[in-house]
Amino acid sequence: MATYSIIGGDGKEYGSVLGEDLRRWIAEGRLNAQSLAKAESDAEFRPLSTFPEFTDAFPPPPAAPGAPPVFSTAGVADGDYELDIGGCFSRGWELFKNNFGILFVASLIMFAVLLGSMFALGMVTAPLAKALTQAPVVFQVGFRYLFSFVTSLVIGPLMGGIYFTYLKVIRGQTAGAGDIFAGFQKAFSQLYLGALVTGLIVSACLLPFQYISQLKAAPVLEQLQQMQGHTPASDAIPNMFRDLLQAYAGALPVLLICLIPMTYFTVCWGFTLPLIIDREMKFWPAMKTSFKMVNKHWWQLFGLTVLVGLLSGVGVLACCIGALFTTPIGIAATMYAYETIFSRPQAG
Repeated sequence: MATYSIIGGDGKEYGSVLGEDLRRWIAEGRLNAQSLAKAESDAEFRPLSTFPEFTDAFPPPPAAPGAPPVFSTAGVADGDYELDIGGCFSRGWELFKNNFGILFVASLIMFAVLLGSMFALGMVTAPLAKALTQAPVVFQVGFRYLFSFVTSLVIGPLMGGIYFTYLKVIRGQTAGAGDIFAGFQKAFSQLYLGALVTGLIVSACLLPFQYISQLKAAPVLEQLQQMQGHTPASDAIPNMFRDLLQAYAGALPVLLICLIPMTYFTVCWGFTLPLIIDREMKFWPAMKTSFKMVNKHWWQLFGLTVLVGLLSGVGVLACCIGALFTTPIGIAATMYAYETIFSRPQAG
């Protein structure tokens, strides 16, 4: 068994010390990375940090203030975690309160870009949507999914930039308005694919409901189309409205069944975009990593997702303006959950 000589804190040399004794003294704080030692075969003393056999005995050096932590994607889906949902929301509130300027601006830009892009897309596709009212149901349902290919071009990179901004603020780094668009610069294609693939799979869960409800409502909608330009009977509109409600109500049991897989996948892939922008992962490994880690405590993450949705809903009900204040708290809470689950700084 190898033995070592060391220079003690009193400047004196002590010899024939076993490696396990050195490890114990390092753990007790009696030796550090700069303590001088030499093995039997060494001619001169050198810092303990230069001995490969003791490298793992020393903790990694702390990151410089404001510097991003160094991460490794290896083992990111290993291990377990404990999630404090209440703590995530309380810390999210404190983060928003203490960094109101940048986080409020981020939310304002997010809503403006999303609403603007949806409005522009709706204006462009309105004539086609109107023409498809006479088309078979399968084409009407399929047309909706074409939206995902276009909207994901904005939603994926934009949300990636929002998450990137929040994570910088959480980690004490300087965040600016330009960070909100970091997703378009850092990982546009992967964020686009991440939003597109998860969105298509989640939306596909609703296909049975969409097809059946559209099929039941098609005759009523066709009558409405034919009535354009004509004066309907006094009871025609109320009767058609009633028939339309009955058509959608008849498909309600199918909707409830479809919501089960839709909700499950939505929660499982909730951290796909943060993993892409933060860990620089490809979209498919990010989806698999999020899926694996969330499933370790799915019900907790489901509860977090529901509370974030309710918080945003309250903001929308408050004349929509309230969403500019409640949505940032929900995003911050989600990013604190992300930090708990995935962020394990490694030595650089």
